[in-house]
Amino acid sequence: MTVYDLPIVNASLNATAAVLLLVARRQIKQRKIQNHKKIMISAFVVSILFLICYVIYHLNVLSVPFREPLWFRPIYLVILASHVLLAVTVPVFATISLRRGLRRDDARHKKIVKYTYPIWLYVSVTGVLIYLLLYQIFPQSV
Repeated sequence: MTVYDLPIVNASLNATAAVLLLVARRQIKQRKIQNHKKIMISAFVVSILFLICYVIYHLNVLSVPFREPLWFRPIYLVILASHVLLAVTVPVFATISLRRGLRRDDARHKKIVKYTYPIWLYVSVTGVLIYLLLYQIFPQSV
Protein backbone atom coordinates (compact mmCIF):
# COMPACT_ATOMS: atom_id res chain seq x y z
CA MET A 1 0.00 0.00 0.00
CA THR A 2 1.22 3.47 -0.88
CA VAL A 3 0.02 6.94 -0.02
CA TYR A 4 -1.83 6.95 -3.37
CA ASP A 5 -4.06 4.16 -2.07
CA LEU A 6 -5.34 6.33 0.78
CA PRO A 7 -8.23 8.03 -1.10
CA ILE A 8 -10.11 4.71 -1.34
CA VAL A 9 -9.31 4.02 2.31
CA ASN A 10 -10.63 7.47 3.22
CA ALA A 11 -13.80 6.96 1.17
CA SER A 12 -14.33 3.57 2.82
CA LEU A 13 -13.89 5.08 6.28
CA ASN A 14 -16.34 7.88 5.41
CA ALA A 15 -18.87 5.37 4.10
CA THR A 16 -18.44 3.27 7.24
CA ALA A 17 -18.97 6.33 9.44
CA ALA A 18 -22.14 7.22 7.52
CA VAL A 19 -23.57 3.72 7.93
CA LEU A 20 -22.67 3.67 11.62
CA LEU A 21 -24.37 7.03 12.14
CA LEU A 22 -27.54 5.80 10.44
CA VAL A 23 -27.57 2.57 12.45
CA ALA A 24 -26.87 4.43 15.70
CA ARG A 25 -29.78 6.77 15.05
CA ARG A 26 -32.07 3.82 14.54
CA GLN A 27 -30.82 2.24 17.76
CA ILE A 28 -31.52 5.35 19.84
CA LYS A 29 -34.98 5.70 18.27
CA GLN A 30 -35.62 2.13 19.47
CA ARG A 31 -34.28 3.11 22.91
CA LYS A 32 -31.38 0.64 22.64
CA ILE A 33 -29.01 2.94 24.49
CA GLN A 34 -26.11 0.50 24.97
CA ASN A 35 -26.12 -0.45 21.28
CA HIS A 36 -26.31 3.24 20.36
CA LYS A 37 -23.35 3.99 22.62
CA LYS A 38 -21.17 1.23 21.15
CA ILE A 39 -22.00 2.21 17.58
CA MET A 40 -21.34 5.90 18.20
CA ILE A 41 -17.97 5.10 19.78
CA SER A 42 -17.23 3.04 16.66
CA ALA A 43 -18.26 5.93 14.39
CA PHE A 44 -15.98 8.26 16.37
CA VAL A 45 -13.03 5.86 16.08
CA VAL A 46 -13.63 5.40 12.35
CA SER A 47 -13.71 9.17 11.92
CA ILE A 48 -10.43 9.53 13.83
CA LEU A 49 -8.85 6.90 11.57
CA PHE A 50 -10.16 8.83 8.58
CA LEU A 51 -8.64 12.05 9.87
CA ILE A 52 -5.25 10.39 10.37
CA CYS A 53 -5.28 8.91 6.85
CA TYR A 54 -6.51 12.18 5.38
CA VAL A 55 -3.69 14.17 6.97
CA ILE A 56 -1.06 11.61 5.89
CA TYR A 57 -2.38 11.70 2.31
CA HIS A 58 -2.50 15.48 2.06
CA LEU A 59 0.90 15.96 3.68
CA ASN A 60 2.29 13.84 0.85
CA VAL A 61 0.07 14.69 -2.11
CA LEU A 62 -1.05 18.19 -1.06
CA SER A 63 -4.11 18.46 -3.33
CA VAL A 64 -5.69 17.02 -6.43
CA PRO A 65 -7.34 19.75 -8.52
CA PHE A 66 -10.58 19.05 -10.32
CA ARG A 67 -9.84 19.86 -13.97
CA GLU A 68 -12.29 18.02 -16.20
CA PRO A 69 -15.02 18.29 -17.23
CA LEU A 70 -15.04 22.06 -16.97
CA TRP A 71 -18.85 22.24 -16.97
CA PHE A 72 -18.97 20.19 -13.73
CA ARG A 73 -16.15 21.98 -11.93
CA PRO A 74 -18.37 24.69 -10.32
CA ILE A 75 -20.74 22.00 -9.00
CA TYR A 76 -17.80 20.02 -7.61
CA LEU A 77 -16.37 23.14 -5.95
CA VAL A 78 -19.70 23.93 -4.24
CA ILE A 79 -19.86 20.37 -2.90
CA LEU A 80 -16.21 20.54 -1.81
CA ALA A 81 -16.58 23.94 -0.14
CA SER A 82 -19.65 22.91 1.85
CA HIS A 83 -17.93 19.65 2.79
CA VAL A 84 -14.75 21.35 4.01
CA LEU A 85 -16.53 24.14 5.89
CA LEU A 86 -18.70 21.68 7.76
CA ALA A 87 -15.92 19.08 8.19
CA VAL A 88 -13.90 21.42 10.38
CA THR A 89 -16.77 21.45 12.89
CA VAL A 90 -17.19 17.69 13.13
CA PRO A 91 -14.28 16.91 15.51
CA VAL A 92 -15.50 19.54 17.97
CA PHE A 93 -19.20 18.70 17.73
CA ALA A 94 -18.58 14.95 17.77
CA THR A 95 -16.29 15.14 20.80
CA ILE A 96 -18.74 17.28 22.78
CA SER A 97 -21.68 15.06 21.73
CA LEU A 98 -19.83 11.88 22.64
CA ARG A 99 -18.72 13.25 26.01
CA ARG A 100 -22.23 14.39 26.91
CA GLY A 101 -23.70 11.08 25.81
CA LEU A 102 -21.18 9.01 27.76
CA ARG A 103 -21.81 11.12 30.87
CA ARG A 104 -25.57 10.66 30.33
CA ASP A 105 -26.07 14.40 30.25
CA ASP A 106 -29.07 13.61 28.09
CA ALA A 107 -30.67 17.06 27.90
CA ARG A 108 -27.47 18.77 26.75
CA HIS A 109 -26.57 15.77 24.54
CA LYS A 110 -29.88 16.06 22.68
CA LYS A 111 -29.38 19.80 22.18
CA ILE A 112 -26.03 19.39 20.42
CA VAL A 113 -26.72 16.21 18.45
CA LYS A 114 -29.54 17.90 16.57
CA TYR A 115 -26.66 19.79 14.87
CA THR A 116 -23.89 17.21 15.13
CA TYR A 117 -25.77 14.34 13.51
CA PRO A 118 -26.81 16.00 10.23
CA ILE A 119 -23.45 17.76 9.84
CA TRP A 120 -21.44 14.60 10.54
CA LEU A 121 -23.64 12.55 8.22
CA TYR A 122 -23.44 15.18 5.46
CA VAL A 123 -19.65 15.36 5.75
CA SER A 124 -19.34 11.56 5.66
CA VAL A 125 -21.60 11.18 2.62
CA THR A 126 -20.09 14.09 0.70
CA GLY A 127 -16.63 12.71 1.49
CA VAL A 128 -17.57 9.57 -0.42
CA LEU A 129 -19.14 11.65 -3.20
CA ILE A 130 -15.99 13.77 -3.55
CA TYR A 131 -13.89 10.63 -3.81
CA LEU A 132 -16.19 9.22 -6.50
CA LEU A 133 -16.19 12.45 -8.48
CA LEU A 134 -12.44 13.01 -8.24
CA TYR A 135 -11.12 9.48 -8.66
CA GLN A 136 -13.85 7.37 -10.30
CA ILE A 137 -16.40 9.38 -12.28
CA PHE A 138 -14.11 12.14 -13.54
CA PRO A 139 -10.61 10.80 -12.82
CA GLN A 140 -8.03 13.55 -12.57
CA SER A 141 -4.32 13.14 -13.23
CA VAL A 142 -2.58 12.78 -9.87
